[in-house]
Amino acid sequence: MTGVRLDQPWLAAPATRAVMTALEAAGGPDCARFVGGCVRNALIGAPVADIDIATTLRPEQTEAAVRAAGLKAVPTGIAHGTVTAVASGQPFEITTLRRDVSTDGRNATVAFTDDWAEDAARRDFRLNALYADAQGEVFDPTGHGVDDARSSRVVFVGDPATRIREDYLRILRFFRFHAWYGRGEPDAAGLAACRDLAGGMTRLSAERVSSELMKLLAAPDPRPALAAMAGAGVLAQVLPEATLTPPFEAGAAQFEDAVVRLMLLLPPDEAVVRGAAARLRLPNAVRDRLAFAAVALPAVDLSMSEREARAVLYRHGAPAVADALRRRWAEAPDRDDDARRLLALTASWTRPKLPVGGRDLARLGGPPGPETGRLLKAFEDAWIADDFPSEGHEARLRTLVSRPRG
Repeated sequence: MTGVRLDQPWLAAPATRAVMTALEAAGGPDCARFVGGCVRNALIGAPVADIDIATTLRPEQTEAAVRAAGLKAVPTGIAHGTVTAVASGQPFEITTLRRDVSTDGRNATVAFTDDWAEDAARRDFRLNALYADAQGEVFDPTGHGVDDARSSRVVFVGDPATRIREDYLRILRFFRFHAWYGRGEPDAAGLAACRDLAGGMTRLSAERVSSELMKLLAAPDPRPALAAMAGAGVLAQVLPEATLTPPFEAGAAQFEDAVVRLMLLLPPDEAVVRGAAARLRLPNAVRDRLAFAAVALPAVDLSMSEREARAVLYRHGAPAVADALRRRWAEAPDRDDDARRLLALTASWTRPKLPVGGRDLARLGGPPGPETGRLLKAFEDAWIADDFPSEGHEARLRTLVSRPRG
């Protein structure tokens, strides 16, 4: 024990107590400890979202103990020792202590153990290799995790290169955890290992890479970590299209949205952003958001009148225009008033429906076939240019129908 004790509401919550009591009934008072992020965040006063538990019980014993207590047990990762207990609707991920038997830089073959030090030795960073018992007493097998957490240091457990070769995703995790929990310069030994082994990230799945990247971009201030990534050649390996431009620096400080920050890292080119999104296998919604903003950008200017802005909004849609406005604002951070005015309009304006259709043209003697589409397009262009008037539609159509083609 470290002499450090957690004082957290979730420790005494009925759901937490129910799960710990179930495990202790099967394996004794020291068979289960809270582990990782919940302990780390409790130490530093950060919010605790997920409560993970490590146990000396084997997975089948864990599952049986949870069910015996009348709780729901879900074998979410049984091959790797993980069972999820659900108490009062709250999930608790419970994993048997493990040691690595073999790794290939992407996946590990594990063996179960009852040695807490062995389990700690296979974890990524010392501030994540922290445990706490049911009473909140903290255990720090590496001897440095508590100090690292309190001092905002992200340091690998043991030799950084060894930890990275076990799973090359730890390179990205190093920068992501530094963005969230680090302060000052990244650990020199860890940074050097990330630089030397960056090429190994080609073994990783695109989904794992993009997940880490988006979590990093969601940090309160991702800029120092991204600068370190760029200096180590890691950013170019993951996202070669990215550049740390002044608009990114300004926008990342102003906008918390990870997708906006990603947009500012990338050039405003639809083909480029679609290519990057495809390579990273980003969700379709993210891919389209990036692409639509790039398409809208040439039409967006902070000097637009509200009438001009409504025309752009009609043609490109509010989400794309809002993102394009954020880029323009990042490019000209002193244009606060203009940017806020246009973003407010974007949020409040409702796109009107085209007030006429093919039946209206036919009723007025409009020619069928492709000519109908041409006339409706001409009507729509004039209607937009006149700022979406609500009257005079039939007169406009009559004029178009009677006008000689061309």
